[in-house]
This record gives sequence, C-alpha cells and structure tokens, in this order.
Amino acid sequence: MTESFDRSGTGSSKWARAGRGRIALGLADMDLPGPAAIGAALAERARHPAFGYTVADPDGPRLVADWYRRRHCAAVDPAWVLCLPCGPRTAMRVLLDAAAPLVRGRTAVAAAPEWGGFAGLCAAAGLPFTAVPHGRADDPSGLPVDRFAAQRPGVLLVSSPHNPTGRLRTAAEVGALAALAAAEGGLLVSDEVHGDLVHPDHGLPHPVAVAVADPAAARHTVTVGSVGKTFNTSGIPSCWLLVPDPGLRDRVRDRAAALGVWEGGLLEQIVQRAALAEGGDWLDGLLRHLVAARDLALAALGPAVLARPQASYLLWLDGAALGLPPERAREQAMTERDVELADGSDFGAPRPGLLRLNYALPLPVLERALHRLACA
Repeated sequence: MTESFDRSGTGSSKWARAGRGRIALGLADMDLPGPAAIGAALAERARHPAFGYTVADPDGPRLVADWYRRRHCAAVDPAWVLCLPCGPRTAMRVLLDAAAPLVRGRTAVAAAPEWGGFAGLCAAAGLPFTAVPHGRADDPSGLPVDRFAAQRPGVLLVSSPHNPTGRLRTAAEVGALAALAAAEGGLLVSDEVHGDLVHPDHGLPHPVAVAVADPAAARHTVTVGSVGKTFNTSGIPSCWLLVPDPGLRDRVRDRAAALGVWEGGLLEQIVQRAALAEGGDWLDGLLRHLVAARDLALAALGPAVLARPQASYLLWLDGAALGLPPERAREQAMTERDVELADGSDFGAPRPGLLRLNYALPLPVLERALHRLACA
C-alpha cells in the first residue's frame, strides 16, 4: 500500500509506547494510510464553522446492515443496530451494565488466552469473571464450549476473530456459544472489531454471531462492530452494537443515555458513513497487503510462530524460539533488538515468554523489524 508511512507528530500512542529508535509492533492499530474518502469527508465538514450537537444519522443503521450484507453475506436487521459515539470498549461496558441486572450474581466467562479487556469490563459492571483455558493454550484455534458450559455462565465473552492469534472462529463454534447462552438465559457478547479483516486466501467467511445463531439464540447474542480497526480510525471512536432482543436494546439505549452517551456524534458519524459507503475497494487492497505482510513475517520468524493467522494483522509468538528469555522476553526485545511487542501476559498467556506482534506496517519497515527480532 505504501513504501513508508511516518506517524511522528501525530500523538500516536503506539509509537509513544515503543520509545525513540524502536519499531512499534505492539498496539493493535495500523501504520498504513486509510481511505482518502474519510479524510475528504472530514475536510468537507470542517468547511462549516459550527460543530454543535448533532442528531443521529438516520441512515446509520441501514449503512451498517448493508455493509454486513455486502462484505459478509449476513442478514442484519437495521432495527438491531445501535450506533454509538464511543469506542467498542466503552460500548461493551455500557452493554454489560445494562445486562448485569438480568444475570445478577452469575459468572461472566471468557477463554484464555484472549483479549485482556474483558476482565476489567466485567469487574466494572459488578460481574464475577473467570477465564477458562483453551484446550491448546499456545494455539487457541478452537473454543472450549464444554468448559464454558460447566461454569453455568451468565455472560460469555469472545473475540472473533481471535485476539491475539488472528485465527477465525467457525460458525459452528459461535453458534454453539449462542445456544449455550440461550440455554442458560444469559448473553453472548461477540467482539468482532477485527471481523472485516479476513485474509482473502483463507477461503472461509467470518461468522457474524447474530447471523449464525438460530433465531431464539440470537436474542441472547450481541455483536460488537466498528470501522476503527478495519479503516484505522480508532482515534475518532465510533462503534455499533447489533442487539436483536428489543428489550435488551432498550436497556442499552437507556443506560447509554444515563451516562451521557447518545446515538450519533459529529465526527464519528462522518467517518463511519465514509468508510462504510466508500471504503470497500480500499479494504480489498489492504487485505492483499496484509497477506503479503503475514507471509513475510511467517517466513522470517518460522518456528517462533504458534498460530498461522487467518484474519487481522496479529501474530502469536514464542519468544524463547527467538532466543529471548521467557521471564523478560518483551523487555529484552525492546532493549537489545529495538522492537516493541505486546506481552502475552496481557492476554492471559499460559506461560511466560509469549508475545503478540502487529505486522500491519509498510513492508520495508516490517522487514527491518523482523530482521531485528530474528537476530539472536
């Protein structure tokens, strides 16, 4: 997509965390330019000097539903869509606040390793939380549905595709989780913010949870989506929740309003509309780039790779296979090899020394990072 891309002077948290002289491979955003249509839409709006309160875009839910139809062949009712001017993490907190009284005293469950934010969100919502180990902890390509069932969960939480490995969930797995949530009278929360980033050479689609669940189970299922990861716009937070159950949808809307979060948002809606209406061709090009970057990383890091990604831009690594000491793998990668990665402990890794690498960079920059990392 580009030979170089400089984010200096933009306040990038990813590069600030890495520190001067290091290549940032840690946080999950891309060092690639986004669609020109988004910048053009923001510039056009900026020509008007008033930036006051804004009503919700009446076409927002339809744009989201059309996106799922075009990109995922998934049937989403626009009535299910709640567009919120906040990031997915905040939206999940609002959702869990709304759901907590319905599952009071019951446990929220996720697998491990898994995106690390679930535990904190559940604690903030007053929900007891437990992490259930995957059957194969280093390569968590499946979901331990039987182990989930043994917990009698009130809330099930899953990232789909999986974060940190970039592996796709299967429709059967997600459908089984939705059925379990329905059987327990609980809720499945499927965080699908990486769901648009399925590698085109994989061959299978991303399973949209509310669409692959049977109709009864879909009422116990919520999909969390966003243009943030897909189009690298997380600095202008926006997201949507797909909530088939009208009663839960009303509870979420009321809870959001109580916190001062209303559907709409000025810049957020401009970005979301431009991305969903005009970003398809750009996304196709991005996916081709991610496949090339993935293959470059796989070839360079070889035995250190624990799971071959099928989506997104994340690589799950064994630092010991790169000559990094398990107890301080991330620290040594930073101080001796000048690359910054995410520590596996942030995701509930089963042992020390596991790392997550983000390969969404221009290929020449990625090549330099991989050379540094592979040189023991």
